[in-house]
Amino acid sequence: MNAETPPPEDKAWLGSLVAPLRPAFREVMAVSLFVNILALGLPIYTLQIYDRVVFYHGYSTLYGLTVGILIVLGFDFVLRQARSRILQRAAMLIDVRLGERLYDKIAALPLRTLEGWPSNFWLTLFRDAETVRNVFSGPTAVLATELPFVGLFIALIFIIAAPVAWVLLIAAPLFMLLAWISGRVMDRATGRERESGLGREALIAEMLAGRATVKALALAPAVRPRWEAKHAQAIQHALERSRVGDSFTNLGTAAAMFTTVAMTTVGALAIVEQELSIGALIAANMLSNRVLQPLNQLVNTWRQVSQYRQAKQRLGTLFALAEDVRATPVELGRPKGEIAVEDVVFAYQLGARPVVDGVRMTIRPGGMVGLIGANGCGKTTLIKLMSGLYPSSSGRVLLDGADVAQFSRAQLARVIGYVPQDATLFSGSIRDNIAIAMPDASDDDIVRAAQLAGVHAFVVDLPAGYATDIGEAGMRMSGGERQRIAVARALVHDPAVLLLDEVASNLDRQAEMSLRDSLVKLSAERTIVVVCHTPVLLSVCSHIVVMDKGKIALAGPTRDVLPKLFGPARPEPVQEAKA
Repeated sequence: MNAETPPPEDKAWLGSLVAPLRPAFREVMAVSLFVNILALGLPIYTLQIYDRVVFYHGYSTLYGLTVGILIVLGFDFVLRQARSRILQRAAMLIDVRLGERLYDKIAALPLRTLEGWPSNFWLTLFRDAETVRNVFSGPTAVLATELPFVGLFIALIFIIAAPVAWVLLIAAPLFMLLAWISGRVMDRATGRERESGLGREALIAEMLAGRATVKALALAPAVRPRWEAKHAQAIQHALERSRVGDSFTNLGTAAAMFTTVAMTTVGALAIVEQELSIGALIAANMLSNRVLQPLNQLVNTWRQVSQYRQAKQRLGTLFALAEDVRATPVELGRPKGEIAVEDVVFAYQLGARPVVDGVRMTIRPGGMVGLIGANGCGKTTLIKLMSGLYPSSSGRVLLDGADVAQFSRAQLARVIGYVPQDATLFSGSIRDNIAIAMPDASDDDIVRAAQLAGVHAFVVDLPAGYATDIGEAGMRMSGGERQRIAVARALVHDPAVLLLDEVASNLDRQAEMSLRDSLVKLSAERTIVVVCHTPVLLSVCSHIVVMDKGKIALAGPTRDVLPKLFGPARPEPVQEAKA
């Protein structure tokens, strides 16, 4: 997914979401019918008061009409409350179902799709879900139930005050035209406001993600001009949207007042000509409010409608995206760990130079393979292709002869442990982070994984042990400690293959040697591929693969390749691993 080639929109997602709620919406429409019928009571009451009570001193009629209208108002309150509760329940169901579906969809997207947009873009999709919910449960939903009854009130005005009804009949289409123009203009203004807001939020997200660098290099003054430019643009577009919205709101209000003046003027002339009674004119004006209010509200609410349409389109585009395989007919058992890379080609952009270009190799089960090369040569990308995180542009990756593309992410994660260069931990305890991929892991499973990763001795030395809170993203741990916890997390499933990307980059000499001993022990029963450049780890690899510009430049047994890279050297003795 990228900005240049947006995927087609899935236009059926909303229908499937709302389909179970149709009985509730039918109930809302039924309640709204009775609410609008009861709304006729007050104008009719006023008409009767002026025409039958005031001029004829009809006290008994007054008492009877007053008691009747009080009962009507009571029923009106009860029905409105019932409608609100139905819409609230519908909102809750939409919230639950759309939230779950949105989370599941994002979780099922391929890594390349997730990397195609900044983090703040994915966060705004949850705000889009809230916008959709509000349209189906807030004032916009109530307006949708009121609009169909506009014709009913116009018809009643024709019955009781025909001379002034023509004014409303002319005004109604003008309001509809104003609402349509408002919608077109507000669509563009709202879209520009959102895009500028996303740009500003992306800059803030970058600053917060790199806050240590920003502080260390005192970059705030250098970044400030970019922030001010994006902030000013966001404010300008927000003001433009607000100005346009206020203009249409004020125009709608003025049109409503003009319509009332026109009705009163025409009605006064009709009264003089004895074609209309005063009570009928007052009742017609009251009924006209039931016509003009939803029409005027349609103009004022068009910003929410515009936001809803854009949110619906963005969510439809998201739901149309291709997903990772979620399940396969046959469960993948524990493999032996043979990895075959067959003529794999991968490029990040269509038409760009391949980052991995025609790589072909086979890694036998067991042992440890070192993957080295200059920055940008494709090592990390190749590791991600082996783990099934990236789909190859051509060629394929096989695990024990089976194409990894056919297996779900959950299946691959159980048999292929992957530790990225920048391992991310989550708020919570050390135990929580090790067990996060296997929630039902026992204490023995946690300790075993920690021992294999060489982190157990460090953890039990802490006052709180495995219950130690590591803070946001593990900030209370050192870089090396975070790396070792990430390795333990990858080992909790006891995978047959372990892929490590620069796991020694944050380790001191002693920790690096301890990790080396742990990997030697692990490689007896697992296939390990490690991206590294340190002789400490390379010396214990059975084979070394050297990459250059996306291709394999050199490969072979360590005893043959290592001297060519670093010259003759005496490898350090492998110490016995101590769990």
